[in-house]
Amino acid sequence: MRRKINVAKVDGAAERALASRFSVHGFPTFFLVDGWKTYKFEGNRSKESLTQFALNGYEKEEPVAFLFGPFGPVGTLRSFLMRSGNWAVGLYETLTKDKGFSPLMAMAILCVGGLTCGLVSIIVVGLLFLPKAKLD
Repeated sequence: MRRKINVAKVDGAAERALASRFSVHGFPTFFLVDGWKTYKFEGNRSKESLTQFALNGYEKEEPVAFLFGPFGPVGTLRSFLMRSGNWAVGLYETLTKDKGFSPLMAMAILCVGGLTCGLVSIIVVGLLFLPKAKLD
C-alpha cells in the first residue's frame, strides 16, 4: 500500500502559538498527525527511521492523549493564550512606538481593556446560564 505523506517544517521560535499547542520544548521535534490522533516521534533522527515511523511505525506507539494533545481542549487553550499574549504585546508596541503613548499609559489602556472584556464575558456567561424561573 502506498501512502502519501505531507511534511511541514515550522519555525517554533517564530510560531510560538503552534509550538505551544503541540507542547514543543526542544528542537527538532517531530510529530505525525493522523486525523485527530497525534504521535510524537522519539527515535533516532535519521531519514530511514523517520520514514519507517511515518509509514507504519507510529501504529506501534500510543498517540498523545486527546485531552492534552494539540487538537484537544488543553492544546487549543494553550494556543489561544499564546496568540492573545502575542496580540497584546503587539498592541503595546503599536501604542508606544507608532501612537506615541508613554509605556505607563499603554499599559493602563491594555489593563482597562482586558478588565472590561473580562467583565463583559463574565456577565454574558452568567446571563446565558442563569437559572430560569419556573412558572407552575
